[in-house]
Amino acid sequence: MHTLELIGAVTYFTLLIVLSCYGLHRYLMIYLFYRHRRERWEPKTRFDPLPRVTIQLPLYNEMYVAERLLDAVVALDYPKDRLEIQVLDDSTDETTAIVARKTAALRRQGFDIRHIRRRERVGYKAGALQHGLRSARGELIAIFDADFVPRPDLLQRTIHYFTDPGIGMLQARWGHLNDRYSLLTRVQSIFLDGHFLIEQTARSRSGRFFNFNGTAGLWRRRCIEDSGGWHSDTLAEDLDLSYRAQIRGWRFVFLPDVVVPAELPVEMNAFKTQQHRWAKGSIQTCKKMLPVLWRSPLPWKIKLEGTIHLTSNFGYLLVLILCCLFRASASTSTMAATGGNAWTRMMLVDLPLFLAASGSVVAFYICAQKELHAHWWKRLVYVPLMMAVGIGLSVNNARAVIEAVFNHRSEFIRTPKYGVTAAQVRLRSRGAYQALRGLIPYVELGLAGYFSFALADYIAAGMWGALPFALIIQGGFLYVGLMSLGQRAWTRVFRSANPADLAPAGA
Repeated sequence: MHTLELIGAVTYFTLLIVLSCYGLHRYLMIYLFYRHRRERWEPKTRFDPLPRVTIQLPLYNEMYVAERLLDAVVALDYPKDRLEIQVLDDSTDETTAIVARKTAALRRQGFDIRHIRRRERVGYKAGALQHGLRSARGELIAIFDADFVPRPDLLQRTIHYFTDPGIGMLQARWGHLNDRYSLLTRVQSIFLDGHFLIEQTARSRSGRFFNFNGTAGLWRRRCIEDSGGWHSDTLAEDLDLSYRAQIRGWRFVFLPDVVVPAELPVEMNAFKTQQHRWAKGSIQTCKKMLPVLWRSPLPWKIKLEGTIHLTSNFGYLLVLILCCLFRASASTSTMAATGGNAWTRMMLVDLPLFLAASGSVVAFYICAQKELHAHWWKRLVYVPLMMAVGIGLSVNNARAVIEAVFNHRSEFIRTPKYGVTAAQVRLRSRGAYQALRGLIPYVELGLAGYFSFALADYIAAGMWGALPFALIIQGGFLYVGLMSLGQRAWTRVFRSANPADLAPAGA
Protein backbone atom coordinates (compact mmCIF):
# COMPACT_ATOMS: atom_id res chain seq x y z
CA MET A 1 0.00 0.00 0.00
CA HIS A 2 2.89 2.34 0.82
CA THR A 3 4.30 1.87 -2.70
CA LEU A 4 0.91 2.37 -4.35
CA GLU A 5 0.30 5.52 -2.33
CA LEU A 6 3.71 6.87 -3.29
CA ILE A 7 3.10 6.15 -6.99
CA GLY A 8 -0.29 7.84 -6.74
CA ALA A 9 1.23 10.88 -5.03
CA VAL A 10 4.01 11.23 -7.60
CA THR A 11 1.46 10.95 -10.44
CA TYR A 12 -0.78 13.47 -8.68
CA PHE A 13 1.92 16.11 -8.36
CA THR A 14 3.16 15.51 -11.89
CA LEU A 15 -0.34 16.14 -13.26
CA LEU A 16 -0.73 19.16 -11.01
CA ILE A 17 2.49 20.62 -12.37
CA VAL A 18 1.27 20.12 -15.96
CA LEU A 19 -2.05 21.79 -15.11
CA SER A 20 -0.10 24.57 -13.44
CA CYS A 21 1.59 25.26 -16.76
CA TYR A 22 -1.81 25.73 -18.36
CA GLY A 23 -2.71 27.91 -15.37
CA LEU A 24 0.32 30.11 -15.96
CA HIS A 25 -0.86 30.44 -19.56
CA ARG A 26 -4.12 31.91 -18.24
CA TYR A 27 -2.11 34.52 -16.39
CA LEU A 28 -0.40 35.31 -19.69
CA MET A 29 -3.80 35.75 -21.34
CA ILE A 30 -4.83 38.17 -18.57
CA TYR A 31 -1.60 40.13 -19.02
CA LEU A 32 -2.01 40.33 -22.81
CA PHE A 33 -5.64 41.36 -22.45
CA TYR A 34 -4.85 44.30 -20.18
CA ARG A 35 -1.85 45.24 -22.26
CA HIS A 36 -3.93 45.50 -25.44
CA ARG A 37 -7.45 46.17 -24.20
CA ARG A 38 -7.42 49.90 -25.04
CA GLU A 39 -6.37 49.25 -28.62
CA ARG A 40 -9.10 49.82 -31.16
CA TRP A 41 -9.01 48.36 -34.64
CA GLU A 42 -10.64 50.50 -37.30
CA PRO A 43 -11.42 49.67 -40.93
CA LYS A 44 -8.86 50.96 -43.44
CA THR A 45 -11.64 52.61 -45.43
CA ARG A 46 -15.32 52.01 -46.22
CA PHE A 47 -16.91 50.08 -49.06
CA ASP A 48 -18.62 52.07 -51.79
CA PRO A 49 -20.60 50.35 -53.15
CA LEU A 50 -21.34 47.78 -50.47
CA PRO A 51 -20.21 44.21 -51.22
CA ARG A 52 -22.65 41.38 -51.76
CA VAL A 53 -23.06 39.34 -48.58
CA THR A 54 -24.32 35.75 -48.37
CA ILE A 55 -25.79 34.79 -45.01
CA GLN A 56 -25.66 31.05 -44.31
CA LEU A 57 -28.01 29.61 -41.69
CA PRO A 58 -27.20 25.93 -41.03
CA LEU A 59 -30.23 24.25 -39.44
CA TYR A 60 -30.93 20.77 -38.17
CA ASN A 61 -34.19 20.21 -36.26
CA GLU A 62 -34.63 23.74 -34.92
CA MET A 63 -38.41 24.09 -34.79
CA TYR A 64 -38.39 26.35 -31.71
CA VAL A 65 -35.87 28.91 -32.92
CA ALA A 66 -35.79 28.82 -36.74
CA GLU A 67 -38.41 31.53 -37.22
CA ARG A 68 -36.79 33.80 -34.62
CA LEU A 69 -33.48 33.51 -36.48
CA LEU A 70 -35.04 34.35 -39.85
CA ASP A 71 -36.83 37.37 -38.40
CA ALA A 72 -33.52 38.67 -37.01
CA VAL A 73 -31.64 38.12 -40.26
CA VAL A 74 -34.13 39.93 -42.48
CA ALA A 75 -34.10 42.83 -39.99
CA LEU A 76 -30.38 43.44 -40.67
CA ASP A 77 -29.68 46.95 -41.90
CA TYR A 78 -28.35 46.09 -45.33
CA PRO A 79 -29.66 46.69 -48.87
CA LYS A 80 -31.86 43.82 -50.08
CA ASP A 81 -30.19 43.81 -53.49
CA ARG A 82 -26.79 43.18 -51.85
CA LEU A 83 -27.96 40.43 -49.50
CA GLU A 84 -28.43 36.73 -50.18
CA ILE A 85 -29.80 34.37 -47.50
CA GLN A 86 -29.24 30.62 -47.61
CA VAL A 87 -31.19 28.46 -45.17
CA LEU A 88 -29.15 25.25 -45.16
CA ASP A 89 -31.79 22.93 -43.79
CA ASP A 90 -30.91 19.30 -43.05
CA SER A 91 -33.87 18.84 -40.69
CA THR A 92 -35.95 15.69 -40.33
CA ASP A 93 -38.83 17.20 -38.33
CA GLU A 94 -41.31 20.09 -38.43
CA THR A 95 -38.50 22.60 -38.92
CA THR A 96 -38.58 22.04 -42.67
CA ALA A 97 -42.27 22.99 -42.96
CA ILE A 98 -41.77 26.03 -40.71
CA VAL A 99 -38.81 27.23 -42.77
CA ALA A 100 -40.59 26.57 -46.08
CA ARG A 101 -43.56 28.74 -45.04
CA LYS A 102 -41.35 31.48 -43.68
CA THR A 103 -38.97 31.66 -46.64
CA ALA A 104 -41.91 31.77 -49.08
CA ALA A 105 -43.37 34.72 -47.18
CA LEU A 106 -40.02 36.52 -47.13
CA ARG A 107 -39.51 36.01 -50.85
CA ARG A 108 -42.86 37.72 -51.43
CA GLN A 109 -41.46 40.65 -49.45
CA GLY A 110 -38.55 40.93 -51.86
CA PHE A 111 -35.79 39.11 -49.98
CA ASP A 112 -33.30 36.97 -51.88
CA ILE A 113 -33.70 33.89 -49.70
CA ARG A 114 -33.39 30.21 -50.59
CA HIS A 115 -34.40 27.14 -48.65
CA ILE A 116 -31.68 24.61 -49.51
CA ARG A 117 -32.21 20.91 -48.75
CA ARG A 118 -29.78 18.02 -49.22
CA ARG A 119 -30.71 14.40 -49.78
CA GLU A 120 -28.32 13.23 -47.06
CA ARG A 121 -26.69 14.97 -44.11
CA VAL A 122 -23.19 14.22 -45.43
CA GLY A 123 -20.51 16.05 -43.46
CA TYR A 124 -23.05 17.46 -41.01
CA LYS A 125 -22.63 21.24 -40.49
CA ALA A 126 -19.37 21.44 -42.44
CA GLY A 127 -20.99 19.59 -45.32
CA ALA A 128 -23.97 21.94 -45.32
CA LEU A 129 -21.76 25.05 -45.33
CA GLN A 130 -19.61 23.69 -48.16
CA HIS A 131 -22.70 22.70 -50.15
CA GLY A 132 -24.15 26.18 -49.79
CA LEU A 133 -20.84 27.83 -50.67
CA ARG A 134 -20.91 26.26 -54.13
CA SER A 135 -23.95 28.31 -55.13
CA ALA A 136 -23.34 31.38 -52.93
CA ARG A 137 -22.98 34.68 -54.78
CA GLY A 138 -21.57 36.79 -51.96
CA GLU A 139 -18.01 38.06 -51.64
CA LEU A 140 -18.45 37.82 -47.86
CA ILE A 141 -20.09 34.94 -46.01
CA ALA A 142 -21.86 35.55 -42.68
CA ILE A 143 -22.77 32.48 -40.59
CA PHE A 144 -25.33 32.25 -37.78
CA ASP A 145 -26.40 29.17 -35.88
CA ALA A 146 -30.07 28.75 -35.06
CA ASP A 147 -29.82 29.95 -31.45
CA PHE A 148 -28.30 33.33 -32.35
CA VAL A 149 -30.12 36.63 -32.82
CA PRO A 150 -27.96 39.15 -34.72
CA ARG A 151 -28.76 42.79 -34.12
CA PRO A 152 -29.79 45.03 -37.03
CA ASP A 153 -26.53 47.01 -37.18
CA LEU A 154 -24.23 43.97 -37.22
CA LEU A 155 -23.24 44.04 -40.90
CA GLN A 156 -22.77 47.79 -41.01
CA ARG A 157 -20.41 47.55 -38.02
CA THR A 158 -18.31 44.73 -39.43
CA ILE A 159 -18.10 44.51 -43.23
CA HIS A 160 -15.84 47.53 -43.68
CA TYR A 161 -12.96 45.71 -41.96
CA PHE A 162 -12.78 43.61 -45.12
CA THR A 163 -11.57 46.64 -47.07
CA ASP A 164 -8.19 45.33 -45.91
CA PRO A 165 -7.52 42.54 -48.44
CA GLY A 166 -5.51 40.54 -45.90
CA ILE A 167 -8.46 40.08 -43.52
CA GLY A 168 -9.99 36.64 -43.94
CA MET A 169 -12.41 36.35 -41.01
CA LEU A 170 -14.11 38.56 -38.43
CA GLN A 171 -15.56 37.18 -35.21
CA ALA A 172 -18.07 38.99 -32.99
CA ARG A 173 -18.40 38.28 -29.28
CA TRP A 174 -21.18 35.99 -28.12
CA GLY A 175 -23.75 37.51 -25.80
CA HIS A 176 -26.49 35.74 -23.87
CA LEU A 177 -30.27 35.88 -24.26
CA ASN A 178 -30.99 33.82 -21.16
CA ASP A 179 -27.99 33.93 -18.83
CA ARG A 180 -30.30 34.73 -15.90
CA TYR A 181 -32.62 31.81 -16.56
CA SER A 182 -31.06 29.38 -14.07
CA LEU A 183 -27.92 28.56 -12.14
CA LEU A 184 -26.71 26.47 -15.08
CA THR A 185 -27.06 29.32 -17.60
CA ARG A 186 -25.34 31.75 -15.23
CA VAL A 187 -22.39 29.39 -14.94
CA GLN A 188 -22.22 28.93 -18.72
CA SER A 189 -22.22 32.69 -19.27
CA ILE A 190 -19.18 33.04 -17.01
CA PHE A 191 -17.39 30.27 -18.93
CA LEU A 192 -18.08 31.95 -22.27
CA ASP A 193 -17.34 35.50 -21.09
CA GLY A 194 -13.86 34.45 -20.02
CA HIS A 195 -13.14 32.75 -23.32
CA PHE A 196 -14.47 35.52 -25.54
CA LEU A 197 -13.45 38.64 -23.70
CA ILE A 198 -10.07 37.61 -22.28
CA GLU A 199 -8.76 34.83 -24.55
CA GLN A 200 -10.02 36.01 -27.91
CA THR A 201 -9.07 39.63 -27.29
CA ALA A 202 -5.61 38.70 -25.97
CA ARG A 203 -4.85 36.35 -28.83
CA SER A 204 -6.15 38.54 -31.64
CA ARG A 205 -4.56 41.81 -30.50
CA SER A 206 -1.20 40.28 -29.62
CA GLY A 207 -0.82 38.73 -33.06
CA ARG A 208 -1.42 35.13 -32.00
CA PHE A 209 -3.82 32.67 -33.62
CA PHE A 210 -7.44 32.60 -32.53
CA ASN A 211 -10.39 30.82 -34.03
CA PHE A 212 -13.76 31.37 -35.60
CA ASN A 213 -16.33 30.07 -33.13
CA GLY A 214 -18.67 28.49 -35.68
CA THR A 215 -21.20 31.33 -35.72
CA ALA A 216 -21.63 35.10 -35.32
CA GLY A 217 -18.82 35.86 -37.74
CA LEU A 218 -18.02 36.77 -41.34
CA TRP A 219 -15.59 35.13 -43.75
CA ARG A 220 -14.09 36.38 -46.97
CA ARG A 221 -15.16 33.75 -49.45
CA ARG A 222 -11.74 33.72 -51.09
CA CYS A 223 -10.17 32.94 -47.72
CA ILE A 224 -12.36 29.85 -47.27
CA GLU A 225 -11.60 28.60 -50.77
CA ASP A 226 -7.88 29.38 -50.56
CA SER A 227 -7.67 27.42 -47.29
CA GLY A 228 -9.31 24.29 -48.71
CA GLY A 229 -12.95 24.88 -47.80
CA TRP A 230 -14.94 23.32 -44.99
CA HIS A 231 -13.73 19.86 -43.89
CA SER A 232 -15.91 17.37 -42.05
CA ASP A 233 -13.17 15.10 -40.71
CA THR A 234 -13.38 16.75 -37.28
CA LEU A 235 -16.29 17.88 -35.11
CA ALA A 236 -14.71 21.35 -34.88
CA GLU A 237 -14.83 22.45 -38.51
CA ASP A 238 -14.56 26.08 -37.38
CA LEU A 239 -11.31 25.54 -35.45
CA ASP A 240 -9.89 23.41 -38.27
CA LEU A 241 -10.53 26.00 -40.99
CA SER A 242 -9.30 28.82 -38.72
CA TYR A 243 -5.87 27.23 -38.32
CA ARG A 244 -5.60 26.29 -41.98
CA ALA A 245 -6.42 29.87 -42.99
CA GLN A 246 -4.06 31.57 -40.55
CA ILE A 247 -1.19 29.22 -41.41
CA ARG A 248 -1.67 30.33 -45.02
CA GLY A 249 -1.25 33.95 -43.94
CA TRP A 250 -4.81 35.23 -43.61
CA ARG A 251 -5.40 37.63 -40.70
CA PHE A 252 -8.42 37.49 -38.40
CA VAL A 253 -10.23 40.24 -36.50
CA PHE A 254 -12.04 39.89 -33.19
CA LEU A 255 -14.41 42.68 -32.12
CA PRO A 256 -15.28 42.38 -28.40
CA ASP A 257 -17.59 45.40 -28.60
CA VAL A 258 -19.78 43.83 -31.29
CA VAL A 259 -22.07 41.41 -29.48
CA VAL A 260 -24.42 38.80 -30.99
CA PRO A 261 -26.69 37.36 -28.28
CA ALA A 262 -27.51 33.66 -28.25
CA GLU A 263 -29.53 31.16 -26.27
CA LEU A 264 -27.54 29.13 -23.74
CA PRO A 265 -28.49 25.46 -23.29
CA VAL A 266 -31.01 25.19 -20.46
CA GLU A 267 -30.60 21.45 -19.89
CA MET A 268 -27.53 19.86 -18.36
CA ASN A 269 -27.53 17.04 -20.91
CA ALA A 270 -27.74 19.55 -23.76
CA PHE A 271 -24.85 21.47 -22.25
CA LYS A 272 -22.83 18.26 -21.89
CA THR A 273 -23.58 17.32 -25.50
CA GLN A 274 -22.23 20.68 -26.62
CA GLN A 275 -19.14 20.40 -24.41
CA HIS A 276 -18.46 16.84 -25.60
CA ARG A 277 -18.56 17.95 -29.22
CA TRP A 278 -16.31 20.94 -28.60
CA ALA A 279 -13.76 18.92 -26.59
CA LYS A 280 -13.64 16.03 -29.04
CA GLY A 281 -13.49 18.32 -32.06
CA SER A 282 -10.63 20.34 -30.61
CA ILE A 283 -8.51 17.23 -29.96
CA GLN A 284 -9.28 15.92 -33.45
CA THR A 285 -8.12 19.26 -34.83
CA CYS A 286 -5.07 19.13 -32.57
CA LYS A 287 -4.03 15.78 -34.08
CA LYS A 288 -4.66 17.08 -37.58
CA MET A 289 -3.18 20.58 -37.41
CA LEU A 290 -0.43 20.55 -34.76
CA PRO A 291 2.15 18.87 -37.06
CA VAL A 292 1.20 21.31 -39.84
CA LEU A 293 1.60 24.25 -37.46
CA TRP A 294 5.09 23.19 -36.35
CA ARG A 295 6.25 22.54 -39.91
CA SER A 296 5.25 26.07 -40.92
CA PRO A 297 7.74 29.00 -40.91
CA LEU A 298 5.68 30.90 -38.31
CA PRO A 299 7.31 32.55 -35.24
CA TRP A 300 7.82 30.33 -32.20
CA LYS A 301 5.40 32.36 -30.05
CA ILE A 302 2.56 31.54 -32.46
CA LYS A 303 3.50 27.87 -32.56
CA LEU A 304 3.71 27.67 -28.77
CA GLU A 305 0.42 29.50 -28.28
CA GLY A 306 -1.24 27.30 -30.89
CA THR A 307 0.04 24.20 -29.12
CA ILE A 308 -1.40 25.29 -25.78
CA HIS A 309 -4.66 26.27 -27.47
CA LEU A 310 -5.09 23.01 -29.37
CA THR A 311 -4.09 20.75 -26.44
CA SER A 312 -6.03 22.60 -23.72
CA ASN A 313 -8.91 20.10 -23.60
CA PHE A 314 -6.51 17.39 -22.48
CA GLY A 315 -6.87 19.26 -19.20
CA TYR A 316 -10.23 17.57 -18.58
CA LEU A 317 -8.61 14.16 -18.67
CA LEU A 318 -5.84 15.34 -16.37
CA VAL A 319 -8.36 16.88 -13.95
CA LEU A 320 -10.35 13.64 -13.79
CA ILE A 321 -7.23 11.60 -12.99
CA LEU A 322 -6.18 14.26 -10.50
CA CYS A 323 -9.52 14.03 -8.71
CA CYS A 324 -9.24 10.26 -8.44
CA LEU A 325 -5.76 10.63 -6.91
CA PHE A 326 -6.70 13.44 -4.54
CA ARG A 327 -6.90 11.23 -1.47
CA ALA A 328 -3.53 9.66 -2.23
CA SER A 329 -1.95 13.12 -2.36
CA ALA A 330 -3.12 13.81 1.17
CA SER A 331 -1.77 10.57 2.64
CA THR A 332 1.10 10.61 5.10
CA SER A 333 3.50 8.97 2.64
CA THR A 334 3.37 12.07 0.39
CA MET A 335 4.80 14.23 3.15
CA ALA A 336 8.16 12.49 3.35
CA ALA A 337 9.89 15.23 1.37
CA THR A 338 8.76 17.86 3.88
CA GLY A 339 9.49 16.00 7.10
CA GLY A 340 5.95 14.75 7.55
CA ASN A 341 4.63 18.23 8.33
CA ALA A 342 1.32 18.87 6.58
CA TRP A 343 1.53 22.65 6.98
CA THR A 344 5.07 22.72 5.55
CA ARG A 345 3.95 20.71 2.53
CA MET A 346 0.92 22.95 2.10
CA MET A 347 2.98 26.15 2.07
CA LEU A 348 5.90 24.86 -0.03
CA VAL A 349 4.09 22.58 -2.48
CA ASP A 350 0.30 22.70 -2.42
CA LEU A 351 -0.20 26.48 -2.21
CA PRO A 352 2.14 27.47 -5.08
CA LEU A 353 0.71 24.79 -7.33
CA PHE A 354 -2.83 25.77 -6.37
CA LEU A 355 -2.20 29.42 -7.20
CA ALA A 356 -0.80 28.40 -10.58
CA ALA A 357 -3.47 25.82 -11.48
CA SER A 358 -6.65 26.95 -9.72
CA GLY A 359 -5.91 30.54 -8.74
CA SER A 360 -5.42 31.40 -12.40
CA VAL A 361 -8.91 30.11 -13.18
CA VAL A 362 -10.42 32.36 -10.50
CA ALA A 363 -8.44 35.39 -11.68
CA PHE A 364 -9.25 34.71 -15.34
CA TYR A 365 -13.02 34.66 -14.90
CA ILE A 366 -13.15 37.44 -12.33
CA CYS A 367 -11.31 39.75 -14.75
CA ALA A 368 -13.89 39.01 -17.44
CA GLN A 369 -16.81 39.76 -15.11
CA LYS A 370 -15.14 42.96 -13.90
CA GLU A 371 -14.79 44.21 -17.45
CA LEU A 372 -18.32 43.32 -18.52
CA HIS A 373 -20.55 44.16 -15.56
CA ALA A 374 -20.88 47.33 -13.49
CA HIS A 375 -21.89 45.31 -10.41
CA TRP A 376 -19.43 42.54 -11.12
CA TRP A 377 -18.84 41.69 -7.45
CA LYS A 378 -22.40 40.35 -7.24
CA ARG A 379 -21.44 37.65 -9.71
CA LEU A 380 -18.40 36.43 -7.79
CA VAL A 381 -20.53 33.92 -5.90
CA TYR A 382 -20.88 31.99 -9.16
CA VAL A 383 -17.13 31.59 -9.75
CA PRO A 384 -16.67 28.71 -7.24
CA LEU A 385 -19.82 27.13 -8.69
CA MET A 386 -18.36 27.50 -12.16
CA MET A 387 -15.17 25.75 -11.02
CA ALA A 388 -17.26 22.96 -9.50
CA VAL A 389 -19.23 22.51 -12.72
CA GLY A 390 -15.98 22.47 -14.70
CA ILE A 391 -14.74 19.61 -12.53
CA GLY A 392 -18.11 17.88 -12.78
CA LEU A 393 -17.84 18.00 -16.58
CA SER A 394 -14.47 16.23 -16.50
CA VAL A 395 -15.98 12.74 -16.93
CA ASN A 396 -18.03 13.82 -19.94
CA ASN A 397 -15.20 15.74 -21.58
CA ALA A 398 -12.47 13.24 -20.70
CA ARG A 399 -14.52 10.66 -22.58
CA ALA A 400 -14.57 13.03 -25.56
CA VAL A 401 -10.78 13.42 -25.41
CA ILE A 402 -10.24 9.65 -25.26
CA GLU A 403 -12.60 9.10 -28.20
CA ALA A 404 -10.63 11.63 -30.24
CA VAL A 405 -7.26 10.14 -29.30
CA PHE A 406 -8.35 6.64 -30.33
CA ASN A 407 -10.17 7.82 -33.48
CA HIS A 408 -13.62 6.77 -32.32
CA ARG A 409 -15.97 8.19 -34.93
CA SER A 410 -19.23 9.81 -33.89
CA GLU A 411 -21.79 11.98 -35.59
CA PHE A 412 -22.20 15.72 -35.13
CA ILE A 413 -24.86 15.83 -32.38
CA ARG A 414 -26.66 19.17 -32.29
CA THR A 415 -27.31 21.00 -29.05
CA PRO A 416 -31.08 21.04 -28.36
CA LYS A 417 -32.54 24.56 -28.37
CA TYR A 418 -35.95 25.58 -27.07
CA GLY A 419 -36.31 29.32 -27.64
CA VAL A 420 -36.24 29.79 -23.86
CA THR A 421 -35.38 33.31 -22.73
CA ALA A 422 -37.63 33.79 -19.70
CA ALA A 423 -38.38 31.81 -16.56
CA GLN A 424 -42.08 31.62 -17.36
CA VAL A 425 -41.36 29.29 -20.30
CA ARG A 426 -41.52 25.81 -18.82
CA LEU A 427 -38.96 23.37 -20.06
CA ARG A 428 -41.41 20.46 -20.10
CA SER A 429 -43.51 22.29 -22.69
CA ARG A 430 -40.49 22.26 -24.99
CA GLY A 431 -39.79 18.58 -24.86
CA ALA A 432 -39.50 17.46 -28.47
CA TYR A 433 -35.71 17.57 -28.30
CA GLN A 434 -33.97 15.68 -25.51
CA ALA A 435 -30.23 15.13 -25.18
CA LEU A 436 -29.05 11.62 -24.37
CA ARG A 437 -27.86 10.77 -20.85
CA GLY A 438 -26.13 7.38 -21.03
CA LEU A 439 -24.08 6.02 -18.13
CA ILE A 440 -21.98 9.12 -17.51
CA PRO A 441 -24.33 10.61 -14.83
CA TYR A 442 -24.00 7.44 -12.73
CA VAL A 443 -20.21 7.67 -12.92
CA GLU A 444 -20.45 11.29 -11.81
CA LEU A 445 -22.66 10.38 -8.87
CA GLY A 446 -20.28 7.54 -7.99
CA LEU A 447 -17.42 10.03 -7.82
CA ALA A 448 -19.56 12.34 -5.72
CA GLY A 449 -20.11 9.46 -3.31
CA TYR A 450 -16.39 8.70 -3.24
CA PHE A 451 -15.62 12.27 -2.26
CA SER A 452 -18.35 12.24 0.37
CA PHE A 453 -16.37 9.50 2.12
CA ALA A 454 -13.16 11.46 1.51
CA LEU A 455 -14.68 14.49 3.23
CA ALA A 456 -15.47 12.39 6.26
CA ASP A 457 -11.89 11.06 6.31
CA TYR A 458 -10.39 14.54 6.12
CA ILE A 459 -12.59 15.83 8.93
CA ALA A 460 -11.70 12.83 11.11
CA ALA A 461 -7.98 13.35 10.40
CA GLY A 462 -8.16 17.11 10.95
CA MET A 463 -6.94 17.81 7.39
CA TRP A 464 -8.73 21.14 7.13
CA GLY A 465 -6.63 22.41 4.24
CA ALA A 466 -7.97 19.69 1.94
CA LEU A 467 -11.63 20.35 2.75
CA PRO A 468 -12.31 23.30 0.37
CA PHE A 469 -10.89 21.37 -2.60
CA ALA A 470 -12.77 18.21 -1.70
CA LEU A 471 -16.03 20.16 -1.28
CA ILE A 472 -15.70 21.76 -4.72
CA ILE A 473 -14.92 18.40 -6.34
CA GLN A 474 -17.71 16.56 -4.51
CA GLY A 475 -20.22 19.35 -5.19
CA GLY A 476 -19.31 19.51 -8.88
CA PHE A 477 -19.83 15.82 -9.53
CA LEU A 478 -23.01 15.79 -7.43
CA TYR A 479 -24.55 18.80 -9.19
CA VAL A 480 -23.70 17.66 -12.72
CA GLY A 481 -24.83 14.09 -12.04
CA LEU A 482 -28.15 15.05 -10.41
CA MET A 483 -28.94 17.68 -13.05
CA SER A 484 -28.27 15.12 -15.78
CA LEU A 485 -30.72 12.62 -14.28
CA GLY A 486 -33.45 14.99 -13.15
CA GLN A 487 -33.09 18.11 -15.27
CA ARG A 488 -36.64 19.39 -15.25
CA ALA A 489 -37.21 19.12 -11.52
CA TRP A 490 -33.80 20.54 -10.66
CA THR A 491 -34.21 23.43 -13.10
CA ARG A 492 -37.25 24.57 -11.11
CA VAL A 493 -35.35 24.22 -7.84
CA PHE A 494 -32.35 26.27 -8.95
CA ARG A 495 -34.28 28.84 -10.97
CA SER A 496 -34.27 32.38 -9.57
CA ALA A 497 -37.49 33.39 -7.83
CA ASN A 498 -37.48 36.96 -9.14
CA PRO A 499 -39.05 37.16 -12.63
CA ALA A 500 -37.59 40.64 -13.18
CA ASP A 501 -34.13 39.21 -12.66
CA LEU A 502 -34.69 36.71 -15.47
CA ALA A 503 -35.15 39.15 -18.33
CA PRO A 504 -32.99 38.47 -21.36
CA ALA A 505 -29.54 40.03 -21.18
CA GLY A 506 -27.63 41.08 -24.27
CA ALA A 507 -24.17 40.43 -22.92
